[in-house]
Amino acid sequence: MRPLVLAAVLGLAVAAPLCARAQTTNSADPAAVQAGTFKLDPGHSKITWSVNHFGFSTYIGQFGHADATLTLDPKTLAAATLEVTVDTASLGTLNPALDNQVKSKNFLDVAQFATATFHATKVTRTGDRTADIAGDLTLHGVTRPLTVRATFVMGGRNPVDPTYRLGFAGTATLKRSDYGMTYLLPSLGDEVTLTIEAEFRKQP
Repeated sequence: MRPLVLAAVLGLAVAAPLCARAQTTNSADPAAVQAGTFKLDPGHSKITWSVNHFGFSTYIGQFGHADATLTLDPKTLAAATLEVTVDTASLGTLNPALDNQVKSKNFLDVAQFATATFHATKVTRTGDRTADIAGDLTLHGVTRPLTVRATFVMGGRNPVDPTYRLGFAGTATLKRSDYGMTYLLPSLGDEVTLTIEAEFRKQP
Protein backbone atom coordinates (compact mmCIF):
# COMPACT_ATOMS: atom_id res chain seq x y z
CA MET A 1 0.00 0.00 0.00
CA ARG A 2 2.81 2.38 0.76
CA PRO A 3 4.02 2.60 -2.89
CA LEU A 4 0.44 3.37 -3.91
CA VAL A 5 0.14 6.09 -1.28
CA LEU A 6 3.46 7.60 -2.37
CA ALA A 7 2.36 7.51 -5.99
CA ALA A 8 -0.89 9.26 -5.10
CA VAL A 9 0.93 11.98 -3.19
CA LEU A 10 3.35 12.53 -6.06
CA GLY A 11 0.44 12.60 -8.48
CA LEU A 12 -1.28 15.32 -6.46
CA ALA A 13 1.96 17.31 -6.26
CA VAL A 14 2.25 17.25 -10.05
CA ALA A 15 -1.44 17.85 -10.72
CA ALA A 16 -1.84 20.80 -8.34
CA PRO A 17 0.13 23.38 -10.35
CA LEU A 18 -1.42 22.09 -13.56
CA CYS A 19 -4.91 22.53 -12.12
CA ALA A 20 -4.03 25.99 -10.87
CA ARG A 21 -2.79 26.88 -14.32
CA ALA A 22 -5.94 25.51 -15.94
CA GLN A 23 -8.07 27.79 -13.77
CA THR A 24 -6.85 30.76 -15.79
CA THR A 25 -8.52 30.54 -19.17
CA ASN A 26 -7.24 32.82 -21.90
CA SER A 27 -9.88 35.44 -22.49
CA ALA A 28 -10.47 38.56 -24.57
CA ASP A 29 -12.96 39.79 -21.96
CA PRO A 30 -11.44 42.78 -20.09
CA ALA A 31 -13.60 41.99 -17.06
CA ALA A 32 -11.71 38.70 -16.64
CA VAL A 33 -8.30 40.39 -16.38
CA GLN A 34 -6.29 39.71 -13.23
CA ALA A 35 -5.54 42.90 -11.33
CA GLY A 36 -1.92 43.64 -10.51
CA THR A 37 1.35 45.13 -11.64
CA PHE A 38 2.74 44.15 -15.03
CA LYS A 39 6.10 44.60 -16.76
CA LEU A 40 6.49 44.84 -20.52
CA ASP A 41 7.95 41.80 -22.28
CA PRO A 42 10.38 43.62 -24.63
CA GLY A 43 11.04 40.51 -26.69
CA HIS A 44 7.41 40.37 -27.79
CA SER A 45 6.57 44.07 -27.96
CA LYS A 46 7.30 46.58 -30.70
CA ILE A 47 6.63 50.22 -31.53
CA THR A 48 6.40 50.69 -35.28
CA TRP A 49 6.54 54.17 -36.80
CA SER A 50 5.61 55.28 -40.31
CA VAL A 51 6.03 58.58 -42.17
CA ASN A 52 5.36 59.88 -45.67
CA HIS A 53 8.59 59.74 -47.70
CA PHE A 54 8.50 62.76 -50.05
CA GLY A 55 5.08 61.66 -51.31
CA PHE A 56 6.48 58.54 -52.99
CA SER A 57 5.87 55.99 -50.25
CA THR A 58 5.19 55.43 -46.58
CA TYR A 59 8.45 54.55 -44.88
CA ILE A 60 8.37 52.25 -41.85
CA GLY A 61 10.74 51.51 -38.97
CA GLN A 62 10.62 50.18 -35.43
CA PHE A 63 11.87 50.82 -31.95
CA GLY A 64 13.03 47.40 -30.86
CA HIS A 65 13.32 47.94 -27.11
CA ALA A 66 11.19 49.59 -24.47
CA ASP A 67 10.60 49.20 -20.74
CA ALA A 68 7.16 49.74 -19.25
CA THR A 69 5.25 49.22 -16.02
CA LEU A 70 1.46 48.91 -15.97
CA THR A 71 -0.81 48.73 -12.93
CA LEU A 72 -4.33 47.68 -13.75
CA ASP A 73 -7.58 46.63 -12.11
CA PRO A 74 -10.50 46.08 -14.52
CA LYS A 75 -12.92 47.23 -11.82
CA THR A 76 -11.24 50.65 -11.61
CA LEU A 77 -9.85 51.23 -15.10
CA ALA A 78 -9.57 54.98 -14.60
CA ALA A 79 -7.03 54.37 -11.83
CA ALA A 80 -4.66 52.45 -14.13
CA THR A 81 -1.08 53.72 -14.40
CA LEU A 82 1.43 53.33 -17.23
CA GLU A 83 5.07 54.40 -17.46
CA VAL A 84 7.06 53.73 -20.64
CA THR A 85 10.71 54.32 -21.52
CA VAL A 86 11.85 53.77 -25.11
CA ASP A 87 15.47 53.21 -26.08
CA THR A 88 15.73 55.55 -29.09
CA ALA A 89 18.98 53.90 -30.24
CA SER A 90 17.03 50.64 -30.73
CA LEU A 91 15.48 52.18 -33.84
CA GLY A 92 15.78 49.98 -36.91
CA THR A 93 14.71 50.16 -40.56
CA LEU A 94 16.75 47.21 -41.97
CA ASN A 95 18.84 49.87 -43.76
CA PRO A 96 21.98 50.80 -41.75
CA ALA A 97 22.55 54.07 -43.63
CA LEU A 98 18.98 55.21 -42.99
CA ASP A 99 19.21 54.10 -39.36
CA ASN A 100 22.20 56.40 -38.90
CA GLN A 101 20.34 59.26 -40.56
CA VAL A 102 17.25 58.95 -38.36
CA LYS A 103 19.45 58.67 -35.26
CA SER A 104 21.46 61.75 -36.22
CA LYS A 105 21.04 65.35 -35.05
CA ASN A 106 18.72 65.97 -37.99
CA PHE A 107 16.07 63.81 -36.39
CA LEU A 108 16.13 61.89 -33.08
CA ASP A 109 19.67 62.85 -32.03
CA VAL A 110 20.00 59.69 -29.96
CA ALA A 111 23.47 60.72 -28.75
CA GLN A 112 21.84 63.52 -26.75
CA PHE A 113 18.37 62.07 -26.22
CA ALA A 114 18.92 58.38 -25.52
CA THR A 115 15.37 57.75 -24.34
CA ALA A 116 11.81 58.82 -24.98
CA THR A 117 9.23 58.49 -22.21
CA PHE A 118 5.46 58.30 -21.92
CA HIS A 119 3.64 58.99 -18.65
CA ALA A 120 -0.09 58.20 -18.69
CA THR A 121 -2.28 60.80 -17.01
CA LYS A 122 -5.79 59.53 -17.80
CA VAL A 123 -7.41 56.32 -19.03
CA THR A 124 -10.90 56.55 -20.54
CA ARG A 125 -12.92 53.53 -21.67
CA THR A 126 -14.23 54.02 -25.22
CA GLY A 127 -15.73 50.60 -25.93
CA ASP A 128 -16.02 47.02 -24.68
CA ARG A 129 -12.31 46.38 -25.33
CA THR A 130 -10.96 49.84 -26.14
CA ALA A 131 -9.70 52.83 -24.19
CA ASP A 132 -7.92 56.13 -24.78
CA ILE A 133 -4.72 56.51 -22.81
CA ALA A 134 -3.86 60.19 -22.51
CA GLY A 135 -0.43 61.15 -21.30
CA ASP A 136 2.75 63.13 -21.76
CA LEU A 137 5.31 62.06 -24.35
CA THR A 138 8.85 63.36 -23.92
CA LEU A 139 10.77 63.03 -27.19
CA HIS A 140 13.85 64.85 -28.43
CA GLY A 141 13.85 66.82 -25.19
CA VAL A 142 10.31 68.15 -25.65
CA THR A 143 7.24 67.11 -23.65
CA ARG A 144 3.80 67.28 -25.24
CA PRO A 145 0.44 65.54 -24.74
CA LEU A 146 -0.22 62.34 -26.67
CA THR A 147 -3.20 59.99 -26.72
CA VAL A 148 -2.83 56.29 -27.45
CA ARG A 149 -5.93 54.53 -28.75
CA ALA A 150 -5.60 51.13 -27.11
CA THR A 151 -7.34 47.81 -27.71
CA PHE A 152 -7.25 44.93 -25.24
CA VAL A 153 -6.30 41.73 -27.09
CA MET A 154 -6.20 38.94 -24.51
CA GLY A 155 -5.23 37.91 -21.01
CA GLY A 156 -3.92 34.49 -20.02
CA ARG A 157 -0.90 32.29 -20.55
CA ASN A 158 0.94 31.05 -23.61
CA PRO A 159 1.94 27.37 -24.08
CA VAL A 160 5.60 27.91 -23.14
CA ASP A 161 5.36 30.37 -20.24
CA PRO A 162 3.16 29.89 -17.15
CA THR A 163 3.31 33.60 -16.25
CA TYR A 164 -0.02 35.37 -16.61
CA ARG A 165 0.20 38.08 -19.26
CA LEU A 166 -1.85 40.72 -21.03
CA GLY A 167 -1.76 41.73 -24.69
CA PHE A 168 -2.64 45.13 -26.11
CA ALA A 169 -2.53 46.89 -29.47
CA GLY A 170 -2.46 50.65 -29.90
CA THR A 171 -2.10 53.53 -32.31
CA ALA A 172 -1.12 57.17 -31.94
CA THR A 173 -0.11 60.06 -34.18
CA LEU A 174 2.26 62.95 -33.57
CA LYS A 175 3.92 65.75 -35.49
CA ARG A 176 7.70 65.59 -35.43
CA SER A 177 7.83 69.37 -35.77
CA ASP A 178 6.12 69.61 -32.37
CA TYR A 179 9.22 67.96 -30.94
CA GLY A 180 11.74 70.17 -32.70
CA MET A 181 12.47 67.85 -35.64
CA THR A 182 11.91 70.12 -38.62
CA TYR A 183 14.57 68.81 -41.02
CA LEU A 184 13.29 68.51 -44.63
CA LEU A 185 9.84 69.89 -43.84
CA PRO A 186 7.45 70.08 -45.62
CA SER A 187 8.83 67.71 -48.27
CA LEU A 188 9.31 64.88 -45.81
CA GLY A 189 6.15 64.08 -43.85
CA ASP A 190 5.50 65.83 -40.56
CA GLU A 191 2.89 63.43 -39.20
CA VAL A 192 4.25 60.21 -37.73
CA THR A 193 1.98 57.25 -37.03
CA LEU A 194 2.84 54.89 -34.18
CA THR A 195 1.55 51.31 -34.14
CA ILE A 196 2.08 49.49 -30.87
CA GLU A 197 2.01 45.79 -29.99
CA ALA A 198 2.60 45.15 -26.29
CA GLU A 199 2.70 42.06 -24.08
CA PHE A 200 2.89 42.54 -20.31
CA ARG A 201 3.91 39.86 -17.79
CA LYS A 202 2.34 39.90 -14.32
CA GLN A 203 4.75 40.53 -11.47
CA PRO A 204 4.78 38.40 -8.29
